[in-house]
Amino acid sequence: MTQAELKQLVGHAAADYVNTHVPEGAVIGVGTGSTANCFIDALASSRDRYRGAVSSSVATTNRLLSHGFRVFELGDVESLPVYVDGADEIDPHGAMIKGGGGALTREKIVASVADVFVCIADGSKLVPTLGTFPLPVEVVPMARVAVARRIAQLTAGTPVLRLTHDGAPFMTDNGNEILDVKALAIDDPVALERDMNQWPGVVTVGLFAARGADLCLVGTEHGVQRIDYARR
Repeated sequence: MTQAELKQLVGHAAADYVNTHVPEGAVIGVGTGSTANCFIDALASSRDRYRGAVSSSVATTNRLLSHGFRVFELGDVESLPVYVDGADEIDPHGAMIKGGGGALTREKIVASVADVFVCIADGSKLVPTLGTFPLPVEVVPMARVAVARRIAQLTAGTPVLRLTHDGAPFMTDNGNEILDVKALAIDDPVALERDMNQWPGVVTVGLFAARGADLCLVGTEHGVQRIDYARR
């Protein structure tokens, strides 16, 4: 199966999970990226079962609206029984690197209030140690150089400013820039996440470890595998 086919497979599996475990009339949290898009597409036929969704990005909002979902602001809902999103990497404990699409801050906010975080990924995203995929760090533009220097001094990684195709700095939905930190081996993702999140100018680090996934639906050549993680 191609990677696109595996994403569609887990997208349908996630829709089945939500339809089975989430009560009718609930609002669901939805992530950002190609795998999350497959989940939205698969859930579209059941949209009337739900009151609506909370979106983690402008792109996801547009995708949801195109399928007829009602989209709520997070502050307008009292509970979020589930959040479904992809990952760039996920380790054996459910800690993830996310933010390859640039929506890491809003993704982390929505995930933080959800009762259950369902990660959906193809098997290539499973890794023994996080860090092969560059770690995104969203920064306030005026702090970018200072944060990059601190990253270089305090970690073994190399920070690189994310650029658009025309060479301009990539801007998040929040109006910030992203440093992608390459060549890391993250042995303690919880500690690194908590440390970097305290640095002045850092908006969010793309480590989802202090609040990682509760379960992962993994697309493989043999079907969808479910992995459950103990909450930290």
